[in-house]
Amino acid sequence: MNAGERDKAARLLRKAEKMYPTEKAQSLLELLNRLGESTPDGARSRPSARAQHRRSEPEEPRAAPEEASYTKEQLEEVRRIKVCKDYYEILGVSKEVTDSELKKKYRKLALQFHPDKNKTPGAGEAFKAIGNAFAVLSDTEKRKQYDLYGNEDVRSSRGRGHHHYDPTHGGFEGQSGGCEADVTAEELFNMFFGGGMPSQNIYMRRNGRWTRAQQQHRARQEREEAPTSSLVLQLMPILLLIFMSMMSSWFVSDPLYSLQPSSKYSMVRRTGTLKVPYYVKPDFSTEYQGSLYRLEAEVEEEYVRMLRNACLKERTYKENMMWRAR
Repeated sequence: MNAGERDKAARLLRKAEKMYPTEKAQSLLELLNRLGESTPDGARSRPSARAQHRRSEPEEPRAAPEEASYTKEQLEEVRRIKVCKDYYEILGVSKEVTDSELKKKYRKLALQFHPDKNKTPGAGEAFKAIGNAFAVLSDTEKRKQYDLYGNEDVRSSRGRGHHHYDPTHGGFEGQSGGCEADVTAEELFNMFFGGGMPSQNIYMRRNGRWTRAQQQHRARQEREEAPTSSLVLQLMPILLLIFMSMMSSWFVSDPLYSLQPSSKYSMVRRTGTLKVPYYVKPDFSTEYQGSLYRLEAEVEEEYVRMLRNACLKERTYKENMMWRAR
């Protein structure tokens, strides 16, 4: 502009405006337009020697202007988020928003402003602000602290220093930590849409800076828990047997009768057909509600089976004795 090359300056300003719109570029373009309109023809016809030398050289072919890959609405929304000074305003929710509504809103905005999908200038900063706002508001303790202090500079009552609000770099920054996210916006996005937690490194806010730490604590905890899990698996069959024996003792009832007298089966009875003696509990007459005929038939059947087994044993014993006597 100082050399009198207003056309080239205007061309460069328009190109810069397309790549990253700023108020300064717009004001310079307006200034060039006003200067072009107010300059008399005589002044226009007397360009500087440097301008004449430039014009004498062959001009390079101008590249075709690239079409903007974003809309005016997207640009306005990015600018709105970048100037917001409140986490609730960034996400477009009220202070009474529930956790489910907060997650639903974050999913929508994260997909809308992710730099891989949104090529609007400043979309990356807006994406970071959205992720940090959600990370703070979804944490109960951080949300309480943020609701208490808002977006004003806060002096800790415990003498821990100042907090300064920065929506694009992790919230309140300072020595005490304040309302800030413990993960990056990209990691938070992967937790929702990438199918898991970060596997190797995590990003923590310490002393106002993002630092990366190995997840050594989790690995050490898993190694300590491994022997305990192995011991439980080894004891599982024994515990299962004990449980099954206890269950069987609870659900298996005592027999209705016995062919041998005992303290529990002290009352003697006889079957109606073979007059086989059998023993029952003292409360048999009042407690038993089944068919007495079937019960006595079962008693006689068991009694005959017992006699048959005793006879077989005695016969076997005699044969063995005779074989030994030979």
